[in-house]
Formats: sequence, C-alpha cells, structure tokens
Amino acid sequence: MNITFIEAKTLSEAWFQALYRIQKDGSDYTIERGSYEGMKRKEFDYVVIRIEYPGTRPLIPDVPPGVPAPVTQEYIDGYLPYLMTGHKEDNEQYTYGEDLEKQIPEVIKMYREDGYNTNQGYMAVGSSTSIFLEDPQCLRGIDTKIRNDKLHFFVYFRSWDLWGGFPANLGGIQILKEYMASEIGVGDGEIIAASKGLHLYDYSWDLAKAVLRQN
Repeated sequence: MNITFIEAKTLSEAWFQALYRIQKDGSDYTIERGSYEGMKRKEFDYVVIRIEYPGTRPLIPDVPPGVPAPVTQEYIDGYLPYLMTGHKEDNEQYTYGEDLEKQIPEVIKMYREDGYNTNQGYMAVGSSTSIFLEDPQCLRGIDTKIRNDKLHFFVYFRSWDLWGGFPANLGGIQILKEYMASEIGVGDGEIIAASKGLHLYDYSWDLAKAVLRQN
C-alpha cells in the first residue's frame, strides 16, 4: 500500500495537487461493483490531505479557459442543506444531513457547555444497514477538534470522486465548519481529509491532463 500525503494552503491548491499526484501515485483498475461499473478508475491506495486555510476564497478551483469547471459556487451553496438537514427527495437513497442534522447542534452544545478538551465531538454518517444500500454513503464521518481556539475538521470518505466530488464536498463541509465555529465562538481551522478511495473516473482523465498542462 502506498500512502500519499498532500499539504496545501487552500481547497483549490489541494485539488490541483491531488490531480497532479494521482498521475504519479494512482493505480488504474476496472470497477467490478459500484458507481460506473465496468468503467475504469485511477485511484490512490490511501491519501491524507492537509489543508491549512480551507476558508480562503474562492472555494472552487480556477480552471484554465476551455476546461469545464468541476463545480460552481452556486452548487456548493445549494449543497449545504444536504449536509445540515434531513430532507430527502424520493429518488435519493440517503442524504448526509439525515445523520448530521441532530449531531451538529449536539457537538456545538458540547464544546460550548463542557469546554474544548474532549475527543467526543465525532459526527458519524451511515449505520450497520449502509452496507445493504446499492450505493452506500461516501462520506462516513467528520471528526472535530479545537486547538488554539480554532475548530478543525477531520473528514473520511470511503470512496471519493476527485474531479467533481472533491471540490463540491469540501466546499460545503468548509461552510459547515465556519458555521459551527461561529456558533461555538472560536476561529476557523484546518481540514484534514483522508480516503482509501479518492479516484478519477476515466471520463475525466483527459480533463485532468488538460488542467495540468496549463498550470
């Protein structure tokens, strides 16, 4: 197993670095079960990404002319309710908000009432029945820690699309962190994200190469 470590200042830099590193560290394989079955992925064995200032705007990558943006700010703004509320459309198997909605205020309350020196501020996504879903939740947990009067997030994805999912997910999660930090009364801290399934689908390989050629 090859463990890849990436350190970046911003969400955008983290995305560009991950695109570059997956060309070197990623392995190609054909999907036998899961989203886009039968297609190919290029995937890290395991990756840890530290983002020191994830609140730096813009939250979305600035891609070169002629390359379609992987996500828009409008999408990220609309993604936030998906993280924070339990509303689910008829065609959705799950939303992250189903699990996070009740945990978010509890973590805020924990820090405000009991202090910052605790390891219990973990917000879980999914359950023992998730394995029976056709496509189980990709985000599986957001852990929290307050150090030096800043709220830091530790995020784990079991499977994670690097092209569009990475900037959309982390953009929304960053806005959630800013909200929770404000409610607790602390500053905004780092995001450290990890995954054993951060990948590029083969339809985005040429897009990734086009981005890298122009940067």
